[in-house]
Parts: sequence; structure tokens; C-alpha cells
Amino acid sequence: SGALSVGLGAYGAHGFKPENKAYEKVFETGNKYHLIHSVFLAAAPHVSRRPNLTAGLATFGIAAFIGSCYASSIAENRDYGKLAPFGGFALIGAWLSLLL
Repeated sequence: SGALSVGLGAYGAHGFKPENKAYEKVFETGNKYHLIHSVFLAAAPHVSRRPNLTAGLATFGIAAFIGSCYASSIAENRDYGKLAPFGGFALIGAWLSLLL
């Protein structure tokens, strides 16, 4: 996940040229969250008392929220962002699972 976020970040910085410049921000947001949550996912087994729950929520959140950001920005179509709210709630749940 971390290597993918770095690779996609390089693509976003050097190769991604959407017609609608608003999608650059969507891509950058997805990439920032991808990198942060990749580090979180790597640390989850060491900091969580329920690592399977934490990692499961983080993985789903990365796929749904961040995947939606990437897909909608690359396709320049907001319809691909429909899973983003579910992924966002999963990422919040992953962070909150550290309290359990």
C-alpha cells in the first residue's frame, strides 16, 4: 500500500493532467490519505489490541475512500466516488478501534 501510494503520488505530480483541474485536488487528497493510512496500516498490529479489526477497517477504508478518490479523479467523473463515504466511515472506525 505504501509503495503504491508513492508510485501514484509520482504519477499525480508528473503525469496526471485532467481537463478539469478540480480533479487534481481530489487526486492529491486521495494520495495524501493513502500515504497516511498506509503507515497506519503497517503500525496497526503493533499499536492495536484488536489488530484484525483495525487492519480490516483500514484496508476497507483505503480501498473504498481512497480508491474512490483515485477513480473519480482519473475518470473525471464524480459517479465513481459513491463508495467514498463508506470508506471514510471505515477509516474513522479504524482509528476509533484503537480505543477498544
